[in-house]
Amino acid sequence: MTRQFFVGGNFKMNGTIKSIQDIIKNLNDAKLDPSTEVVISPPALYLLVAREHLREGIEVAAQNVFDKPNGAFTGEISAEQLKDSGITWTLTGHSERRVILAEGDDFIARKTKAALDGGLGVILCVGETLEQRESNKTIEIVTNQLKAVAEQTKDWSKVVVAYEPVWAIGTGKVASTEQAQEVHAEIRKWLSSTISKDASDNTRIIYGGSVSEKNCRDLAQQADIDGFLVGGASLKPAFVDIINAKA
Repeated sequence: MTRQFFVGGNFKMNGTIKSIQDIIKNLNDAKLDPSTEVVISPPALYLLVAREHLREGIEVAAQNVFDKPNGAFTGEISAEQLKDSGITWTLTGHSERRVILAEGDDFIARKTKAALDGGLGVILCVGETLEQRESNKTIEIVTNQLKAVAEQTKDWSKVVVAYEPVWAIGTGKVASTEQAQEVHAEIRKWLSSTISKDASDNTRIIYGGSVSEKNCRDLAQQADIDGFLVGGASLKPAFVDIINAKA
């Protein structure tokens, strides 16, 4: 079975109503590869603006979700609330939340399970720091991050794994195609041995970390790279070129 190419745009804490409407108009008007699944993730305040204006066939993801369905959790947002608002995806585990907000593997795993149980698709982010890579701990770190989620859920049919080496996010550095493919292949091997062969065959593993219109086509040719999670470039017209990397 061929895995459908997947491109996500993580706007992070960027944008205004006007700029996000401009990005959406550009996407709505563009000729996008119909075989690529596209999801954009604006800041929470603009999720409904995005959902209201995006054309059919492009989905919207939250950048965060909480691990409880409701209650006295100031500032948080639940899977149920996202689903109720027509938001079909969420990110979990992004390194900026792991590092800046000290979110641990277990908490991220609980959030992932809550999102899946709530009917959302999850873009689960994993990745190592430069220090960990230089200590040859990349695979150990990434599989430990995945293992925490595996302890919470065995159904990976609505999970997209995003490998994002922390040292390449927003730095302009990018893992070589060989480095990225090597880690993606190890993730797929881990899925086969830990979850199931079906999960290994069908789970999309996408790459993030300074993806641009310049490097996306080479990365897209790798056997185990099934798409991209795009940061800064998703705010620019070149995002369309990245979506069409396989066209």
